[in-house]
Amino acid sequence: MSQFVFLFRSTEAGQQAAMGTPERAQRSLQTWLAWIHELEAKGQLRDRGIPLQMSGKVVSGAARAVTDGPYAEAKDLLLGFVVIHAKDIEEAVAIAHGCPIVAGGGSVEIRPAGSIAV
Repeated sequence: MSQFVFLFRSTEAGQQAAMGTPERAQRSLQTWLAWIHELEAKGQLRDRGIPLQMSGKVVSGAARAVTDGPYAEAKDLLLGFVVIHAKDIEEAVAIAHGCPIVAGGGSVEIRPAGSIAV
């Protein structure tokens, strides 16, 4: 089994559609929890991850410039992540098909995780 990180992305409009009212936020939470519990039951969930706040900082370049985020030019927002177990990338993709963010118009970026060869 390999580990894969699922990075959850959505637009600001998509996030508002899912979380804009207490009722929608409750439905969204229930849908996410059901999916997470399904991954746990199948032994596919390695780490529940955490939701990410909408603000932050970026340190970049040799001068280590610090800028604020999120960025107005960004078309999508990184909302959170989980780490899953899958036998290969194809199985990870199949697992991602069930993610609630996809049904809401968002996306799941799937990245293999593991140690770096030195």
